[in-house]
Amino acid sequence: MAKKEFTYRQKTLEELKKLSLNELMLLLPARQRRSLKRGFTEQQKILLKHIRAKKENVKTHCRNMIILPEMIGLTIKIYNGRDFVPVIIQDEMIGHYLGEFASTRKKVEHSAPGIGATKSSAALSVK
Repeated sequence: MAKKEFTYRQKTLEELKKLSLNELMLLLPARQRRSLKRGFTEQQKILLKHIRAKKENVKTHCRNMIILPEMIGLTIKIYNGRDFVPVIIQDEMIGHYLGEFASTRKKVEHSAPGIGATKSSAALSVK
């Protein structure tokens, strides 16, 4: 079975890469379109410069950067508040923010309750 070719709003990846930023903005959802219309911040400009230079090992704190078609295939390390999480940018991620793929919160894992935590545990002898 052949893999289905990726399209974003009826445009293939090659067509998306050829689009200018203004043409791409028209395809994106409203929040991303508004963000791009305001222009890139200084941190986003620095990140784009590193990406366009095809640097390996790109690290960034810029979680509010929108994933553009030119980023496809790169591995970007995104800061989650404690360390850098490596994220491989895939074509389905176009239009999302980098921060969506590096969670800042850990899953809550509870252990067994301590002595005195429940009425029944208070009656147990301490071993």
